[in-house]
Amino acid sequence: MRDRETNLPLVSAGGAVFLDRDGVICKQAAFVNRPEDLALIEGTSEAIARLNRAHIPVIVITNQGGIAMGHLTEETLAKIHAKMKFLLAEAGASVDAIYYCPHHPQATVTDYLLDCPCRKPGIGMLEKARDDLGVNLRKSVLVGDATTDILAGVRACCRTILVKTGLGGKDGRAIAEPDFTVPELSAAVVQILAT
Repeated sequence: MRDRETNLPLVSAGGAVFLDRDGVICKQAAFVNRPEDLALIEGTSEAIARLNRAHIPVIVITNQGGIAMGHLTEETLAKIHAKMKFLLAEAGASVDAIYYCPHHPQATVTDYLLDCPCRKPGIGMLEKARDDLGVNLRKSVLVGDATTDILAGVRACCRTILVKTGLGGKDGRAIAEPDFTVPELSAAVVQILAT
């Protein structure tokens, strides 16, 4: 899809597609604290595979405050993400990187008690991807289901797409207007790849 103001593609050379995890790639369960809690949203694998075939980097950015609250450990999170990557791979899809923030300003696990700039709507995870992978944020798109996702994308100068799966922008945690709103990730990818 082309930007309606500049007539430029939403993702151009040097850019990437940033995806929130729960509600965008995976079903928005009450908690995803064990690998068995994780299930992909229908069509997600195929959508990501289309981005892979277009040689557009796909980067997951996810708040994981459950670690700070003692609901899971970073080791368990690694197993959850291993399952997600396995399920994606079954459909020929892959992600280039996964960034997560384990901190929370009201953490019960004191090691994670921090109002972290990585926690969305902060942009620390996007900046880390920029620094680690050389991603141009201004040439990138962030796809999320929460207002905090969209605000992070706006703050990082990305284009933003809100999906109606998961929270569907009804979380009420931030005030942010997406550039586009679509039913699900598959529709977002169709628009991203449109010329």
